[in-house]
Amino acid sequence: MDISSTGLRVLQQIAESGSFTAAAARLGYTQSAVSRQAASLERSAGATLFDRRPDGVRLTFAGLTLLRHARTILDCLAAAESDLTGTVPRTEPVRLGLFLSAGAVILPAALTRLTATDPQIMVTTTEGTTPTLIRALRAGSIDLAVLTSRPPHRPLDSESPRLHVETAVDTELVLATPSTGKFAGRTTVHVDELVDAAWIVTPSSNSEPLLGVWPGLPGRPHVVHRARDWLTKLQLVANGFGVTTVPSRLSPVLPPRVSLVHVEGAPPEIRRVLVARLPGRPTPAITAVNRAITSTV
Repeated sequence: MDISSTGLRVLQQIAESGSFTAAAARLGYTQSAVSRQAASLERSAGATLFDRRPDGVRLTFAGLTLLRHARTILDCLAAAESDLTGTVPRTEPVRLGLFLSAGAVILPAALTRLTATDPQIMVTTTEGTTPTLIRALRAGSIDLAVLTSRPPHRPLDSESPRLHVETAVDTELVLATPSTGKFAGRTTVHVDELVDAAWIVTPSSNSEPLLGVWPGLPGRPHVVHRARDWLTKLQLVANGFGVTTVPSRLSPVLPPRVSLVHVEGAPPEIRRVLVARLPGRPTPAITAVNRAITSTV
């Protein structure tokens, strides 16, 4: 096969982003250039590598096979460049992905522990939804991911081989409400009281759940604000512009004028925090970061 490193990087980005358009934006290419690279890869491999769907692009079995080799090849090229330029790494890098609320509580505690126990490890982070981070893991763009799942806690994806997954902690989903107004002074609300609530949510694609609305709420939720940033969402709550769901573990970092209340009249909503990586023997640095996360939650 005659495959360039550029083609392998395109393959990796398509696997991570789930679309040709997003891959082009991340790589700084035009969409037509990415499409040409994808077609060239398929011709060289003699196989269909991409499953083009209405909701995006997924790798076929042949595509996933090539991706596993692409990660190794690109890592070797980076190591060769380092050797040729005489660059001696002074740190052990670990690329960590986190779901959108994990950075507020889990990340600072884990990094503080690592600073004391393994100061040579350099952690770089990126935020994303659980589906986005799973794609990044599969693509080799991150080494470790802190994810979340809801009951019945099925496998994170259907691809093979299965990801190595470790449970860090279970946490309850609760409602963040303004300290003044309809729910002022309350510790619980009934789910029926939420039907007409004004919701502050995280934008999501068609393939991802709407984050911020109480799960299973009857009818169409009245969404008034969409924001990815947790500080924005919670400040909107504090100023009385709506309510949103949060994991109870966020309580130590809530801004003033925000209260947490439990929802009655519906089954408890438990969210499981997971640490995932690709199967196989991890590096000592990845093991250390994993241990720091699970020991601080």
